[in-house]
Amino acid sequence: MNLFDIVGPVMVGPSSSHTAGAVRIGLVSRKLLGEEIKEAQILFHGSFLATGKGHGTDRAIVAGLLNMSVDDARIPESFKYAEDAGMKVTFGSIDLGEDAHPNSVRLILTGESERKLEITASSVGGGRIMINQLDGLTTNFSGDYPTLIVHNLDQPGHIAEVTSMLQHKSVNVATMQLYRSHRGGSAVMVLECDQPVPEEGIQWLKNLEGIVKVTYYSGTNGGQK
Repeated sequence: MNLFDIVGPVMVGPSSSHTAGAVRIGLVSRKLLGEEIKEAQILFHGSFLATGKGHGTDRAIVAGLLNMSVDDARIPESFKYAEDAGMKVTFGSIDLGEDAHPNSVRLILTGESERKLEITASSVGGGRIMINQLDGLTTNFSGDYPTLIVHNLDQPGHIAEVTSMLQHKSVNVATMQLYRSHRGGSAVMVLECDQPVPEEGIQWLKNLEGIVKVTYYSGTNGGQK
């Protein structure tokens, strides 16, 4: 346990889970999309749906999507800033099932280039978050570390290609998660790293046969590639 766990984040309130965590979900989602957001559909689940409006969760999510941090004084006015930026925002509800964290949300984002991204995330307490799904595939990462997300065909050799590249670039893997839709179908690797992943390594992966998409999130203080 560290000081952050005890006192919580420096933030605009009232709630670390419903406000600070929601800002971080929006911020990480924006960075994962990798461009300005033209349209955002925000679907709340559980406690986020029941009490989120009173805690300002809706405004907090939008603030994060606008690249505001958890201590930004503009958070209560985020709807105005979204309108000024030309971001179309709609809200709704969703039932993510009984296994989902009560503070969960699904974001369906469209960027300026028409790039789309669907993210399911949860605020797990003290301003901490978990990205649970990307485009329908399980991920489960915190957004605190440089994170490499590789969508690939479920074929032999792709795990070795990714880990060999990281070894060559002297990047240590902190955690690694593997998921697939079914045998021989779509698969995803989620690797949280101790060091940033160099751009040339990311580009090398993108050009490999059988690699569908590579997303790199450089951590709490960085962006996405």
